[in-house]
Amino acid sequence: QAQVMESGGGSVQPGGSLTLSCTVTGYIRSPRCMGWFRQDPGKEREWISLMNLGNSRAEYVDSVKGRFIMTQEIGMDTVFLIMKNLKPEDTAMYYCTIAGVANGHMLCPRMRASYDDWGQGTQVTVSS
Repeated sequence: QAQVMESGGGSVQPGGSLTLSCTVTGYIRSPRCMGWFRQDPGKEREWISLMNLGNSRAEYVDSVKGRFIMTQEIGMDTVFLIMKNLKPEDTAMYYCTIAGVANGHMLCPRMRASYDDWGQGTQVTVSS
């Protein structure tokens, strides 16, 4: 089983910025996607940013478009989520995950069940 390690969460005021990091070791399926999901207590875990590591193509849920940027360290299973102009509604536990995808697929799966391994999560709190 692969190991997924996130870091970088914390508490910021509205309008602030944070960068989350995630590294995966021991994952053998290829090609692959990595993603960031978030979850509020009592709610479903939702995807917010996904990236096909083969083409560096990232996609974002509407609520974070223009504020969050997902990047990768080329050649490694390491991604970052740069979060700017944070809002109180961004408060959640953020999880990093990884999935294998079929050859030729440009987009990443959006369903939680499609992902194989998950990190423990890192808390982001946005509050004044």
